[in-house]
Amino acid sequence: MSLFGAMRLPRSVLFGSGQRQALPAVSRQFGRRVLICTDPRLGGDREIEVLSSELERLGSTTLVYDRTLPDLPTESIMDCLRTAATFTPEVIIGIGGGSCMDMAKAVSVLLTHGGEPASYYGEYKVPGPVIPLIAVPTTSGTGSEVTPVSVVADTAKGTKIGIASPYLIPQVAVCDPELTLSCPPALTACSGGDALTHAIESFTALARPVSADLTLQHVFVGKNALSDHFALLAISSIWKSLYPAYINGKDLQARENLMMGALAAGCAFGTAGTAAAHAIQYPVGNVTHTAHGDGVASLLPYVMEFNRPVCVDSFAQIARMLGLGDVRSTDDDLSRILIDEVARLLASVGIPRTLKDLGLAADKQQWTAESAIAIQRLVKNNPRPLDLPAMQAITAAAYSGDRAALRHA
Repeated sequence: MSLFGAMRLPRSVLFGSGQRQALPAVSRQFGRRVLICTDPRLGGDREIEVLSSELERLGSTTLVYDRTLPDLPTESIMDCLRTAATFTPEVIIGIGGGSCMDMAKAVSVLLTHGGEPASYYGEYKVPGPVIPLIAVPTTSGTGSEVTPVSVVADTAKGTKIGIASPYLIPQVAVCDPELTLSCPPALTACSGGDALTHAIESFTALARPVSADLTLQHVFVGKNALSDHFALLAISSIWKSLYPAYINGKDLQARENLMMGALAAGCAFGTAGTAAAHAIQYPVGNVTHTAHGDGVASLLPYVMEFNRPVCVDSFAQIARMLGLGDVRSTDDDLSRILIDEVARLLASVGIPRTLKDLGLAADKQQWTAESAIAIQRLVKNNPRPLDLPAMQAITAAAYSGDRAALRHA
């Protein structure tokens, strides 16, 4: 197979402790009217106050929208749109977790091009550039600071869905690990589990036939030589830092490595895409109202087990990088060891072990599988072909906790 690589990234990425201090000057490069999208927890935080004050000292006018809701329901987007419409921002800063950054992306589309979120669902529906975006994560998980997608919860449809376009990639990502020091253990685990899932799913995403128009036809183009480098950096960084950051949130080195892992995972899946774990989580999250990161991380070992027959080489490569197994371990051995160790790591930070633990009702398993198979944006990325029986097998195993059942699926 010929060597192929593709990447879509921000114009600039600033990473490191203290880099948030560059934000006001960076913002001034794009305009003086600044909309800041954040949530109620961060709205009164001193960091937001300092940012607003420094922006105003430099001659900017700011509007802080601090009512972003978790999972970003469409009603929340429209509320922000109404608030910001007469302000006419020249630059939008999303600061917080994934929902805050995704809010900034969605609002930038609607302020620029009009309409409602549903007008832009899917890939390549955004017709042109949007108001410049700056993304500032305060958790180490979603990778939204570097990705071309805004995931929203369409409450009328009862599902999560993505607005995916390269125009949504922020102009600048400012990643300061010090902003994550206050993350509680459960949020650290949830967001870190999300990032690990991004990394593994992007490293094993289906590699599509290469053509000159591949990146013009698909926002997420599958596994490739460039995304693989970011995925492996992400896995190694998260592997050594997730548990230390979980047990001691003030461990700055662990926080730095974990944020580096989340950033690298975002770079990887922002081009390669994610797959079955994300497809199944969307309906599960909608009915259980559980965190996205908990859901995808809970599903990850089961999806890996299902995919293992076609991912032995990839799983073995990851396992060797992490120092798993020994000199006698075959690729087949290492692929099995990796899945066990992923499950062990996630359990050590309190990730729910099953869909039942997430609160999914037993009679919702069939509906979950049917809903997941309909999310073709994600299904088409899975390395092993998925049909409804396959989704049913994964959902049943993830509900019961019986990974072994998938070895014969």
